[in-house]
Amino acid sequence: MTYRGSCLCGDVAWESGALSVLHHCHCSICRKAHGAPFASFAYADAEEFRWLSGESGVVAYESSPGFMRNFCGRCGSALPAHDPDGKRVVPVGCLDDDPHLEAMAHVFAASRPDWSEIRDAVPRFDALPPGMDGPTPFERERPASADEDTSHGSCLCAAVTWEMTGPAIIARNCHCGRCRKARSAAFTANLVMPLDGVRFTCGADATRTYKVPDARFFCQTFCTLCGGAVPRVDPDRGIAIVPLATLDDTPPAVPSEHIFVDSKAEWFEILDDLPQYPGPPPK
Repeated sequence: MTYRGSCLCGDVAWESGALSVLHHCHCSICRKAHGAPFASFAYADAEEFRWLSGESGVVAYESSPGFMRNFCGRCGSALPAHDPDGKRVVPVGCLDDDPHLEAMAHVFAASRPDWSEIRDAVPRFDALPPGMDGPTPFERERPASADEDTSHGSCLCAAVTWEMTGPAIIARNCHCGRCRKARSAAFTANLVMPLDGVRFTCGADATRTYKVPDARFFCQTFCTLCGGAVPRVDPDRGIAIVPLATLDDTPPAVPSEHIFVDSKAEWFEILDDLPQYPGPPPK
């Protein structure tokens, strides 16, 4: 069986042979890198992996000593990378094919944010299970603020930081194919804020926004240094869309519904009680 994958913009594509050991990682590094509540990975043998196009557009960031993370320099999607044992670590969210795998573990479950629950019966580990190597997650300190109602966020490398004030409009879990490609994850959790409720405090000039050509609104904004997801501001609609998993402290709202459920990844099951909409939410 050959599996193919690609980034959001389609510049970078790859294929691999058999995939194994599907697992969900809740560590802070993965949440920052993917802008999602958790990232899902499978392993491929290095000799059965090859880039089909766009390898020159792959950007690498060393998120922890000896552990490199790849992303597309044009659209920011996370891409396959090497693990310390020489295998390829493939983000399952940006596969073009169903991996036909069931998850074997939740790793770094103790690092998950309070608003992201684990509802399935898959074995969970506070850190890594025996025999699995990986990076050590970090916890970023909340910046000092005179206003306790202010929330803070940052990209993976902390070159881009922002703060949010005031009430949120809504937070949603989105399962659309574009979000899966953009974040290379099962789904994403997006926080919608009024435009004047989000302010970049550092590194706004290090961000890049990619707009899907045939989309009315869909864009991805990311840090060009580490690939981490950052808020996307939309002056025309008067809102900012913030990847909820990138926040360093308590968010002003947590997900209240699932949207685009008809596009959900085959390998992920929704088990919570939140309302589900097959496409966009009712207006």
